[in-house]
Amino acid sequence: MIVKGLIVPGKPHPLLVSDKNEGWKKLNQAFDKARKEIEATQADVLLIYSTQWLSVIGHQIQADPEPRWNHVDQEWHQLGTIPYQFKMDSSYAEEYQSCAQKRGLHARTVSYQGFPIDTGTVVALKLLNPQNKLPACVVSCNMYADRAETLVLGKAARDALEKQNKKAVAVAVTSLSHRLFTKDIPYAEDRIYSQKDDEWNRKILELLSHGRLEDVSQLAREFSQQASGDQKMKALWWLASLMGQHNRYDGIVHEYQPIWGSGAAVVSLTPSSKKEFEREFDEEDVEFFGSAQSKDLATPQSSTSKAAISVANAPKPVGAYPHARRVGEMLYLSGIGPRNSKDNSIPGGPVRNEKGQAQNYDVAAQTRAVIENVKTILEGSGSSLEKVVDIQVFLVDMDRDFKNFNAVYAEYFKDIQATRTTVSISALPTPIAVEFKVMALA
Repeated sequence: MIVKGLIVPGKPHPLLVSDKNEGWKKLNQAFDKARKEIEATQADVLLIYSTQWLSVIGHQIQADPEPRWNHVDQEWHQLGTIPYQFKMDSSYAEEYQSCAQKRGLHARTVSYQGFPIDTGTVVALKLLNPQNKLPACVVSCNMYADRAETLVLGKAARDALEKQNKKAVAVAVTSLSHRLFTKDIPYAEDRIYSQKDDEWNRKILELLSHGRLEDVSQLAREFSQQASGDQKMKALWWLASLMGQHNRYDGIVHEYQPIWGSGAAVVSLTPSSKKEFEREFDEEDVEFFGSAQSKDLATPQSSTSKAAISVANAPKPVGAYPHARRVGEMLYLSGIGPRNSKDNSIPGGPVRNEKGQAQNYDVAAQTRAVIENVKTILEGSGSSLEKVVDIQVFLVDMDRDFKNFNAVYAEYFKDIQATRTTVSISALPTPIAVEFKVMALA
């Protein structure tokens, strides 16, 4: 679905004053090379993630079909006004927003006259798509989002492409190193802010020249620490996630120059069938933000790799604990009983009444309800029953209930073949006869 990926700078100098500095002129020419590459792809849409469109609450997606305005950069307003009129793919924007929500992200579209479009997006579209030959879609950079949330945002963009059967060129608008001069400098004397920044920029660009986008994504945190990466290099997390998280690309570094001290490069990445470089996976992969499968099933709790998970249509916990927690590639579920999530009733009846008197109950009905609750939580966490690897079962009456429990259990797990331990206990916190403790692959 992604026919080409691009990394481009977003500062206005190559667009507005390229004649004032030889490096800015070379960047302008590199943009033109990238433009020709885009035109040769026959893509359907241009996807843009700009580190200069900052959002605080979730992610915003531009859905105005024809935004037009006069833009002035807030930092370099002396460079002049940039009038623009763009063509946006509103249908894809709505699909992207829907797919992002299904993966647990907070996302919304924006579509009203005069909504400000950031400098990075304006520069990229003016230089890469000057005649609006391709409709575009632009997504914001959430300033508080970390790696997990940004990866999911990229995957949601891919989901939307698959749903609409579209091909795209993905554009990450970002600087590399991002230390800037804080005082005016003569245009002709622009340079990378420090030698250390320059060295790190060149390391990253060497990897990209070999098509090793996923390796660069994995190094983003270290790069940001060492060279003050632009917005933690979120644009490269998004790009790598959207393009498939691998190193099978033909990479071309068209140009690398300073812009006001920052590292600016124009890089193109074309999917290739060449043998993949070995990857150093020092970071985890994620499919859902907070492991939520959809906004109707789960409530995101965290974007960390140890995310606590609460699933909306599962029975509420009776204590201070989540339904599940993801650690690495594993899901650990809290003890799950048969209670109905809607009214807290117990299918098959409780083992005792409110006075503590023993009641007749149906352990088969309770077991079936337990397994269905487990299934709901797993699916709400991005997993499934088929991925269960180990189960601990607690029965309050082994002699009475084991046979009927075991028969129902076999209906679900005969082919799955999860390991199991069944123990007898004197009581459970609620008046139920059976509870499961489950581990599954995420």
